[in-house]
Amino acid sequence: MTARRDLAWPVYFAPSGNFGLAPGATFTLTGDEAHHAGRVRRHRLGEWIVVASGDGQWLAGPITEASGPNEVAITVRSAGFEPAPKPAVTVVQALPKSDRADEAIESLTAVGVDRIVPWQAGRSVAKWAPDRVARGLARWRRTAVEASKQSRRMRPPTVDSPVDSAELAARLQVGETALVCHEQSELPIVEADVAASAAEITIVIGPEGGIGDDELALLAEAGAQPVSLGPTVLRTSLAGALAAGLVLARTGRLSARPGPDAP
Repeated sequence: MTARRDLAWPVYFAPSGNFGLAPGATFTLTGDEAHHAGRVRRHRLGEWIVVASGDGQWLAGPITEASGPNEVAITVRSAGFEPAPKPAVTVVQALPKSDRADEAIESLTAVGVDRIVPWQAGRSVAKWAPDRVARGLARWRRTAVEASKQSRRMRPPTVDSPVDSAELAARLQVGETALVCHEQSELPIVEADVAASAAEITIVIGPEGGIGDDELALLAEAGAQPVSLGPTVLRTSLAGALAAGLVLARTGRLSARPGPDAP
């Protein structure tokens, strides 16, 4: 069986599926994903799709049957496993306004971020009260999965529980490489000390109102290096994707391909 995966093939997730099937076997996609494939996207018989586990395993093949509203079957023709890329890139995203949150998560997912950490920064306009955390996390995670399908990712980014500034500083202290984006830094992010051999690189993105001086000092003391994203002020929903893209390019991750035989 080949390990070719064409980026033109739509992606669907089935975390509990059997990804050890032999060539020619039938894989049946069920539930909401099957409904989306068959009734929303209206794929036709013979069209190729990818079914992914969410942790790197995937199967691909033509649709051979759509027997009901929630069942779509494919014949397995191609399969593979994509290991987690290195270095892992984490973006700590200050909570943006609700209409900007989806934009931020979609952009971070599309560019290739591996982990997203919601940050209740001091100047965040949005506030996640205790009774809103579960709902907020569910929305961020759902958005990350949908954006992964759109961008043909085999591994949706992990979305962690939110942290406050003290918890973020403690997290950075035990990390390896951390950058905090700040408009007053004189060090361009493209010149920051970023090693491709690092296990993880963390990028901190502030809220619409900016990172407070006390917070910046706290994060710098924890080991985060202040960096600039250029001469303009960016929306928080855009800054993370730009910063992550620059770091991913510097570490060589943007040179990755979807499979050893993929075009």
